Amino acid sequence: GAERQPSMWKRVFVSAVALASACDAFSFAPSSSFTTSAATRRASVLPQARKAAPALGLRSLKAIATPFELPPVLGLGFKSLNKRLVVITGTTSGLGLSTLKALIRRGDSFVVCAVRDPQKMKDILQDEGIDTSALAVLKLDLGSFKSVKDFVFNLKAFKSNFPLDALICNAATYQPATPVPRYTVDGIEESLQINHLSHFLLCSLLIDDVKKSKDPRMIVVGSITGNTNTVGGGAVWPKASLGDFEGMSQMISGGQQIPMIDGKDFNGAKAYKDSKLCNMQTILQLHERYHKSTGITFSTMYPGCIAESQLFREKRVWFRKFFPIFMKYVTGGYVSEPEAGERLAQCVWDERCKESGKYWSWNGGAKSVGTYSGAKGYVTGAGGGGGGTESLFSNDPSAEVQNAVKATKMFELSTELTGAKWPTTA
Repeated sequence: GAERQPSMWKRVFVSAVALASACDAFSFAPSSSFTTSAATRRASVLPQARKAAPALGLRSLKAIATPFELPPVLGLGFKSLNKRLVVITGTTSGLGLSTLKALIRRGDSFVVCAVRDPQKMKDILQDEGIDTSALAVLKLDLGSFKSVKDFVFNLKAFKSNFPLDALICNAATYQPATPVPRYTVDGIEESLQINHLSHFLLCSLLIDDVKKSKDPRMIVVGSITGNTNTVGGGAVWPKASLGDFEGMSQMISGGQQIPMIDGKDFNGAKAYKDSKLCNMQTILQLHERYHKSTGITFSTMYPGCIAESQLFREKRVWFRKFFPIFMKYVTGGYVSEPEAGERLAQCVWDERCKESGKYWSWNGGAKSVGTYSGAKGYVTGAGGGGGGTESLFSNDPSAEVQNAVKATKMFELSTELTGAKWPTTA
């Protein structure tokens, strides 16, 4: 007993330091019904936020904690509520925020909001009156590979040895009006890194944690714009195409500020479409490579056109006003943010969505203009709103998405660019 005493006290010290500094990495928004008694109960299981920033951040505990395990007390809270643990990237607006609300309403999930600006997320939670008893806010800047790694470190410390049940890669940037490319701190065009490469790295870093779940799921949000067999992806210029990956190859060879995957001149709309094509190919590749060995359900989806989404904030004012009307009354592809959120949340809980390697859609495949159904009372066939959970179906990705040769090359180049480490398969 005496020989073990120093080691025990070192572990206690590490635990104390971690709890004191945890909020440099974690942010918890107070519930709208936050009473003194509630504060006391929550403090017993979860680290609370504070404004002071100079204290030691949890990420830097790595050196101190070694060779000791990080304090398991940080992993209490969400599992004591017997809930599914879900990570969603990009929850401050649009589809991500609506999906967060949908899962919170169901009451069977603990959601980690992975966002670039934790304070903004906390303000939104308070303004929207969202119940925060089953969620946490962690910083994740998808414009930095280091931030992705820091997020994963902090997430693992927070959840301890518990598995991650679902990862939803949702966050995206769309820059159709940007005349010149913007680059991240890693020197990569923003659409490529934020939409694809950082999510690609995130999946690689969390695949071992997800596979421990009893119902493991990885979902990457796709888009008809990256799917050339649809009205939005095939009939609207420019089309998604990766060429021979000249741009990505140049990046790997040390090329600086390469604007496009295919090595051509920058086009903001195409950069977005190309990144969504990579998102959908990534899911098919993950299914092919790792579904059997990990048991993880890998899926992609398109919830319909959220015409009022902040994704279109760089479009001109006339477009932002006209586009929702056009999608609702002309094409029929319009879906409201709340309904889109319900659809993405469905990919997490629905038993039908446990089938891996699928591209999920609702109310038609958006391959033609919709038609109004008097019997059903809504427009059908264009992937827009209506039909509820029962309108779910497995859609067909385009030939470009399913091109195994290109998808394999995309996966290998993305692995090299991000430094991702994938499991070895038997």
